[in-house]
Amino acid sequence: MELAYRYFPMDVRIIGITGTNGKTTTTTITYEIFKAAMDRVFLAGNIGYPVCSIVDQLEPDDIVVMEVSDHQLSNVSEFKTDVAVLTNLFEAHIDFHGSYERYIAMKKRIFNFHTKSDVAILNKDNSDVMELTRDIGSMKKYFSSRSQADCCIHKGAIWYDGEKVIALEDIRIKGSHNYENTMAAIMVAKEFGIDNKTISRVMKNFNGVEHRLEFSGTVDGVDYYNDSKATNIKSTQIALSSFNKPTVLLLGGMDRGHSFEELRDYLSNVRLIISYGETRFRIDEFADSCDIECIVTDTLEEAVLAAYETAERGSVVLLSPACASWDQFADFEARGNLFKDCVKKLL
Repeated sequence: MELAYRYFPMDVRIIGITGTNGKTTTTTITYEIFKAAMDRVFLAGNIGYPVCSIVDQLEPDDIVVMEVSDHQLSNVSEFKTDVAVLTNLFEAHIDFHGSYERYIAMKKRIFNFHTKSDVAILNKDNSDVMELTRDIGSMKKYFSSRSQADCCIHKGAIWYDGEKVIALEDIRIKGSHNYENTMAAIMVAKEFGIDNKTISRVMKNFNGVEHRLEFSGTVDGVDYYNDSKATNIKSTQIALSSFNKPTVLLLGGMDRGHSFEELRDYLSNVRLIISYGETRFRIDEFADSCDIECIVTDTLEEAVLAAYETAERGSVVLLSPACASWDQFADFEARGNLFKDCVKKLL
């Protein structure tokens, strides 16, 4: 990312989006809104399109919407955004950075070289975001789903700067986390003068991001959801909060030594946990401590089959692993694709 940036033409405007959770969805929504409003916009970064791959296509005044990871920010020195979004901060990737303090210090680099002519779009409801950005040089603007802010939820709709943008019922992707992602994207769009009609048209038709609470099919009255992108505890908490049906939860993956204890308060609808991968036995112990039945399997294929054999009509089978995929897969996309393939075979 740093290398590619040094070859950008002058006056290319960069929108950088980072955070522990929600950055892929926020980046995708932002790009879709911009694509609907203008011609010269590019999608790049941690979302799967290397920044180097677009350098030869860029012209002055183009806009680049970038998902930026903490790993990428660990290697920047000159890279600078014009508009930067920080969706939220939670403990993650400690195995890579060594501490939470180091992790959030890397996230802060997305505001490097910012002045009052640059914009920081921040989650007012996240205390760590508010503390980390207290001394940045940006023009700071805030979104909130709980209180008054530059962009907020009021009377069943999203409002920006005192103006109603879109009713929540008109947004196809549901859940408070998705409304936060939408607010962040709306705020970016407003910095570039995009009108409410365009924003509304995109959000009425946006179905979400692959591998993020992705509906994968209904088999014998049971709904299957692929949330393979949930590689940390917070993501799985969000997924579990999105359903009020009896749930069979598929957990497992690479063992980073992290605790599953913070899932305890989110298991009220979980009737069965199916574990797999390196963490399968630790998950079994955790489930036992929660008085929830757990079936221990070796592979994801076995876990899906076990879910199929046990899930009751009207329930949800949710793959939301709370673990990295690298014990058995190249990446979370490969894990999610295998899950969807397994579901297809059951149809």
